[in-house]
Amino acid sequence: MVIRTQKVRLYPNQTMKKVLDDLCDYRRYCWNQGLALWNDLYDASLILEDQKLLPNERKVRNELVANKEDWQYQLSARCLQLTISDLGKAWKNFFDPSLPDWGKPGFKSKKASRQGFKTDRAKIVDGKLRLDKPRGIKTWCDLKFRGAKNLNGDLKTISIYCENGKYWASLPFEVEIDKKDTTGKHTAVDLNIGHFNYTEGEISVLPSKLKKLYERIQLYQRQLARKRVVNGKKATKSKNYAKTRAKLQRDYRKVAVMQNNILHEFTTELVTDFDKIVIEDLDVKRMQMSHVASKGLHRSMLGRFRQVLTYKAVWYGKEIILADKHYPSTQRCSACGYIKTGEDKIGLAGNAKHGTRHHEYICYECGFVGDRDENAVANLLALI
Repeated sequence: MVIRTQKVRLYPNQTMKKVLDDLCDYRRYCWNQGLALWNDLYDASLILEDQKLLPNERKVRNELVANKEDWQYQLSARCLQLTISDLGKAWKNFFDPSLPDWGKPGFKSKKASRQGFKTDRAKIVDGKLRLDKPRGIKTWCDLKFRGAKNLNGDLKTISIYCENGKYWASLPFEVEIDKKDTTGKHTAVDLNIGHFNYTEGEISVLPSKLKKLYERIQLYQRQLARKRVVNGKKATKSKNYAKTRAKLQRDYRKVAVMQNNILHEFTTELVTDFDKIVIEDLDVKRMQMSHVASKGLHRSMLGRFRQVLTYKAVWYGKEIILADKHYPSTQRCSACGYIKTGEDKIGLAGNAKHGTRHHEYICYECGFVGDRDENAVANLLALI
């Protein structure tokens, strides 16, 4: 059994909009109150030097429940419970040495563009999403949604959020997936800026449609920046600013949809056609700190590709082999094993000493001449 999540667009009426907005505000309130109490308990344990006063999820939740105001009883109790549970997980991840990039939990702002909440009491009735019935509402107010496919399985804890005036829901279903048949074939994937190479060819992750969208995004960003420079703080209150920002957000959503489609189609093809897949264990965060190709690396979604491929391989019983970070897949000759060093190395623009281009690989030991990316794929495939 695995968890599959579907993201759907919600179409609430005016009554349910008010309910959803109240729940979003309530989750933010519970998070901030819980975090403040957590910090106070921790400070008290340090001052009194008493380990028994150290905060945990149960203490914070019980304290908030005991001090609930009258207006809080009008909203779902599960919102508070799940919020404090998420707060406990956030603190646990913060102290986990295996997650060095996980930051300290902070307070939520009502000015954030994205507000949301969670509930585990939702269910689908007659093709609509039904939440807890709020106090004061006599009839159920079901939420219409669009974008879901094959809603089968047990519905787990869902996330609902509002972003830029639109409401979305993530519906996780626990389903049973049949493992795909073994094919006896293996492949390797060489990750590059703008395209991925493997034994069957090349997949472009930045097609011409995406490039046009990025150009339009850049135009809207310049327009918004110019308005802020000219009008100052009053710029964000104008109708033209709101229209331009809506166009920018629309294009960002289109980019996200197109890139996710490309990744899911490619990863599904890999786990369907091959039993073993070799990929590079890249330090994407450190690579993006370079100003030379940071934007291209970010748009190529190298980290997202590995994440999607990993969980699909687990689903369908396929094996992922990670090449070491220092494995010279690009510098090594797939014919004789010679590794280029020093001034002979290939960079993003090729090799200046020998005048070779970015896509060319010439071995100065055995005379092998080939495509740089195909040579890297062959080197990765040799690790199986």
